[in-house]
Amino acid sequence: MGQCRTMTIARMSVENKTRHGVASDVSGRVDTIATLAGRPLISNRGIPLNLDWLQQVRVNTSAVERRAQSHVARRTVKKDWQAAWLLRAVSCMDLTTLSGDDTEERVRRLCSKARHPIQDDLVKRLGIEELDIKVAAVCVYHAFVETAVRALEGSRVRVAAVSTGFPAGLSPLTERIAEIRRSVEAGANDIDVVITRAHVFGGKWQALYDEIAAFKQVSGSAHMKVILGTGDLLTMRNVARASFVAMMAGADFIKTSTGKEPTNATLPVGFVMTRCIREYARETGMAVGFKPAGGIRTAKQSVEWLALMKEELGPSWMRSELFRFGASGLLNDIERQLEHYATGRYSADYRHPLA
Repeated sequence: MGQCRTMTIARMSVENKTRHGVASDVSGRVDTIATLAGRPLISNRGIPLNLDWLQQVRVNTSAVERRAQSHVARRTVKKDWQAAWLLRAVSCMDLTTLSGDDTEERVRRLCSKARHPIQDDLVKRLGIEELDIKVAAVCVYHAFVETAVRALEGSRVRVAAVSTGFPAGLSPLTERIAEIRRSVEAGANDIDVVITRAHVFGGKWQALYDEIAAFKQVSGSAHMKVILGTGDLLTMRNVARASFVAMMAGADFIKTSTGKEPTNATLPVGFVMTRCIREYARETGMAVGFKPAGGIRTAKQSVEWLALMKEELGPSWMRSELFRFGASGLLNDIERQLEHYATGRYSADYRHPLA
């Protein structure tokens, strides 16, 4: 990446755009949700599957890895800027509990933290009372959706439900669709769905497209985040192709991982997926969000991911509408860093419990 051409895709002709119903000019549209290089973008409606586009996808993995290494080495923010970026990271966070021993009480405590992610005394020290900072969403299993909806009522914090046989995604399609429907009916605002990875390995792009399109249809007005399970996909080319299929099928977000794979969100994967989002936006006039999940535990990492979004996609993707962190332990370290900024001292971990 950088000066290297790490990814090539087939450019859609004007005829293809017309046939596929792709927006060629969305200027003046009231439903614009982002801009890219000065061009307004609308939310993703999806397009018919374009196999020619997928066939032309190439990724230079070594160049991607070099780009990720240089990104970490040269990107840093300090003092006031660091504090501001960390507050932005909090506002883009999907505070998550996806453990086998989850309980309603744990979920209620997590929702309380979501409403007030930064301790009151630290908010006063920072002088940010008027910002009323909250996390973007609380992410739970379907069994706890109603509990979270009640606990977050009136807070503007969204409720996200993992679905479709999370984390493996191998239950029958009818059961996965029914699971989405139940979560939406229970009040979930976001649905995080898992794809069938075998469709990627077998190059069964139509089957993958149809699966995701079916998930999107039943999700209705809820935002659908498509989990690719990038740690399982073996190659960067597979990651890129799966990203494009998910967007063509109508994904509102593409998400790296379930958090249960041995390898979860990594910066090289992030560069590939955000480049796919950028190319899709340029070709279609539609914006898709991005969610790295799993393994993001430090404030420094959150700044690295925000910097990636700013450089690859621009300021529109530094808001919770188009960028989320999937995190369970990240907030703890961000609070500690903010306290160090405000007081000059690091606090103990136990002073910042999540739930």
